[in-house]
Amino acid sequence: MVLLVGIALLLGLFLAVLLFNPRHRKSGHKGKAQASLNDNKASKSYSKTEISLHNKRTDCWIIIKNKVYDVTSYVEEHPGGDAILAHAGDDSTEGFFGNHLYYSL
Repeated sequence: MVLLVGIALLLGLFLAVLLFNPRHRKSGHKGKAQASLNDNKASKSYSKTEISLHNKRTDCWIIIKNKVYDVTSYVEEHPGGDAILAHAGDDSTEGFFGNHLYYSL
């Protein structure tokens, strides 16, 4: 029971990190992703090639449901260990929802 509570807390922390660091992908623009920290500010677009450069433990971006997230600060805390790095710099949608069934982004 304590283990389940611990896992739930860690997953909640992961979700909080994702919600506070979103970078949204422009719809209809394949290979481009849009970053926005505030809806009132102008957004910046990133190419899929540029996102793919952020594939390290010390610089990790992932794409989930067409949104780009900088999860660098969370990599060391990820309860699944290095599994978060499996798709670093790439689309992690299937891996995320395959392992985190209770979240909808």
